[in-house]
Amino acid sequence: MLAADISKSFNKGVHVHASLQMDSASQVTVLFGPSGAGKTTILRCIAGLETLDKGKIVFKNQVWTDVSKGICLPPQNRSVGYLFQDYALFPYLNVRENVAYGIQQMPEAERNGVVRAIAEKLQIETLLDRKPPALSGGEQQRVALARALARNPELLLLDEPLSALDGPTRERVREELARLLKTLKLPAILVTHDWVDALRLGDRLVVMNKGTVLQSGTPQDVFAKPQHADVAAAVGVETVSVASVIARNDGSVLLRVGRAEMTAVDPGDGQSQYFVCIRGENVTLETGRAGQSSARNHLRGIVREIAPAGPVWRMTVDVGCDIVALVTRPALEDLGLTLNNEVFAVFKASAVHLIGRQA
Repeated sequence: MLAADISKSFNKGVHVHASLQMDSASQVTVLFGPSGAGKTTILRCIAGLETLDKGKIVFKNQVWTDVSKGICLPPQNRSVGYLFQDYALFPYLNVRENVAYGIQQMPEAERNGVVRAIAEKLQIETLLDRKPPALSGGEQQRVALARALARNPELLLLDEPLSALDGPTRERVREELARLLKTLKLPAILVTHDWVDALRLGDRLVVMNKGTVLQSGTPQDVFAKPQHADVAAAVGVETVSVASVIARNDGSVLLRVGRAEMTAVDPGDGQSQYFVCIRGENVTLETGRAGQSSARNHLRGIVREIAPAGPVWRMTVDVGCDIVALVTRPALEDLGLTLNNEVFAVFKASAVHLIGRQA
């Protein structure tokens, strides 16, 4: 479907050098990473809004860009629908006129039919005579998406489509967008730095930082098994620490992390230095040493920080290194935990994901 090899530099800013490939006709690929990672630059290069310094972009066997041959199709000649981060709706035009803006060359009857059909599909028929300032954030997004779809694109590009929305609205519109993307069955590339958006909306995840691709795969695989410390941090792994091997024995490895020792499943690569990655939801806090348990790690520590993190509480425990646990409010109240309390951080060896330092 799409093969893009993109190299782009700016006088001030990141140098982007990344390759991207899409194979499925209905796949949603999420470009994920922190601000400044180069995600939007890739989107704009594919759309033809930025020229490449080097590289090539081919979509369905049509060459859109080939710097070596001097080929660069203008945006209007690329079968792309682009949803901008701020939606870029014209405030002085009503919804009907906004949706029709990119298809003015069509005969009026055909143009009206396209607008009507898209409005029905996106459930904005009742909004056609209203202007953008009178719409909610979710309604504006659907109008912007309708305008992007009016040209009947073969590829949909969405730049941070939920970033302009507040929390409750974002959750509702995220679900609406997920349903729409499945209904449309269009290949799409979506930019976000929010891991919830990535998990809910993406079929494939491409993690970027400082202009390069660090890892790609299904969202579930990337989030569960990051292959780079920066990926682990980007996908929200709460504990990422440096570790050295003390000993290996029968499929397990004993590690020194700061002043602490912990056990993990041996990845079998023979390395002596790792990044230890532990998700907060896999750490249980106990106020007394547990009896029989399948968890190999019971680390005594002191509660150093308690902070709200959405519906849960983020507990940082000093066990010789910092371990973060995510605890529900009822659990926090039942344990009676406060700062400087002594607790045990308990987690299984299989909950410790290891990334080789040489990787």
